[in-house]
Amino acid sequence: MRSLTYSQAISEATVQCMEADPAIVLAGQSVDDYKGVYGTTGEAFARFGSARVIDIPNGENAFAGIAIGAATMGLRPLLVHTRDDFMFLAMDALINLAAKWRYMYGGKRGVPVVSRGVVGRGWGQGATHSQSLQSLFGHFPGLHVATPASPADAKGLLVTALQGDTPVVLLENRGLYDLRGEVPSEPVAVPFGKGRVVRAGDDVTIVAASLMVHEAERAAGVLAARGISAEVVDVRSIRPLDDALICASVAKTGHLVVADTSWARYGFTAEVVAVVAENVPGALKAPVRRVTPPDCPAPVSWPLENAFNPGAETVVRACLEVLGVAGGAVPRIRNVMAGFAGPY
Repeated sequence: MRSLTYSQAISEATVQCMEADPAIVLAGQSVDDYKGVYGTTGEAFARFGSARVIDIPNGENAFAGIAIGAATMGLRPLLVHTRDDFMFLAMDALINLAAKWRYMYGGKRGVPVVSRGVVGRGWGQGATHSQSLQSLFGHFPGLHVATPASPADAKGLLVTALQGDTPVVLLENRGLYDLRGEVPSEPVAVPFGKGRVVRAGDDVTIVAASLMVHEAERAAGVLAARGISAEVVDVRSIRPLDDALICASVAKTGHLVVADTSWARYGFTAEVVAVVAENVPGALKAPVRRVTPPDCPAPVSWPLENAFNPGAETVVRACLEVLGVAGGAVPRIRNVMAGFAGPY
């Protein structure tokens, strides 16, 4: 199978879906810019022009309402937010209208609005430009929320979103845009609510989302050198969550570490721990560990930001604690995003 970058996979899914369905319109800040939102919208603009690829002003709340209204009248808007932090401004329309529409109108029809949000970590983005909002959006019934970690899933989940009638939030860590991987040439849909085992193992389960999937893979490699077999589970989808896959893995290993790019309190990691506690509590042989940023806003300083965000080294230490393994130095492992500089 051919190889694409994460950004190329998103671009291809967008173009293929727009070709198949003339009701799909793409809108967002700088979608017609030469950079094309990290290369994800430029091809669509070149193919379909300003009639279907629309540059919009900084008015997220207003345009979210416009898009939802358009969706109820037959269009399929795909909104792009170059910082997912700005999606706070769109939440009234997204949560109080789109997510509730099917429930309020007797289940007759959903609102097919897809919102892509870019997580802006890197080069000192600071407290208001680097937040991962998956737990926030995942709290609300009526939405599908996903954090694709691979190019194939970036394409497949977007295809599913653009073909369905459920409002969707897709959160993309921009540290993944240059990641390469095998991607099918056809628009193959990846279902929401189905995770994947990235690496099989027997001693400890590492459940991860987004960029932390790759940090977990790197940690598993370090642990393997110490004779520890770690199973890495990529949830793909935050809502719905693949409870069965998570519980099956923990039932096998008896140990659990959960890694996320956002805070621990009331978050994705807490939900995973609750799912295990409610369904397979007897499987746990030790207390769980959560690997997340510190419980404070992100700093602006680039070195402080690198220290603020957990990585493979933190995951290794958490696994060793869960397994009760003492002694032996943990090698210094640079975070995947350490030192990353990008165009936005």
